[in-house]
Amino acid sequence: MIEKSLKERVYSPYSDKDSEWCVILGSSGTAYPGVRVENISFPLTITSIHGAICSCLANGDKPVAYVTDFEHLEMEGYWTEQFSLDKLDKVLSSAPIYDPLLPLSIDTESELEKLSHQAVIPHSDFPVAALLKTGDEYVPGVNVELDSWALGLCAERVALFRAVSHGITEFSDILVAAPKGDFNSPCGACRQVLMEWMPRGRINLHHGDNSHSTHNIKDLLPYAFSSRNLSL
Repeated sequence: MIEKSLKERVYSPYSDKDSEWCVILGSSGTAYPGVRVENISFPLTITSIHGAICSCLANGDKPVAYVTDFEHLEMEGYWTEQFSLDKLDKVLSSAPIYDPLLPLSIDTESELEKLSHQAVIPHSDFPVAALLKTGDEYVPGVNVELDSWALGLCAERVALFRAVSHGITEFSDILVAAPKGDFNSPCGACRQVLMEWMPRGRINLHHGDNSHSTHNIKDLLPYAFSSRNLSL
């Protein structure tokens, strides 16, 4: 069952919410899985319902319902009201589970260009696309803006959330493109999140003038926040 698999994928080393999962159902009938993905900088934690909604929107779908057995999802009332979500008892076995994995054989330039057109950017009109490289595949992401600006997610974090919710936790590289940008560079929040997951990884930035630059993740955020005394 998808519920059992999702509980095993929750990343909650800093709290006791080790069973927080949620599945968002889109109007297409597709199910978008989500698990809690915490960050040592706690405000950057992505809750299961928040991330699954953004994953759904990033796929050009509309959230219509959700399934969870976790009590008191953070901001559950807000999300259900914002998208008029119905709460269901279970995910129908006939619902296809969203699979974000793309083969390494893809043309990354073309894929990033295609993804940029899927960005959900009603406020900024500034698309960003990302491809997170795992061992054998890429996981895509685009930036998602919501009515509450602070609750939007960048392309890098959408890709990482999708990967973790899919059971993937090892990453080597991430490619990021911002076709309308001058010099493309991840925001501070994404730098902190990437430091937690792939401090020895690399980021390849595709800039608006068609140039590229590659950087070590650890060099993007010197003196990143960390503490061995934070976990419970």
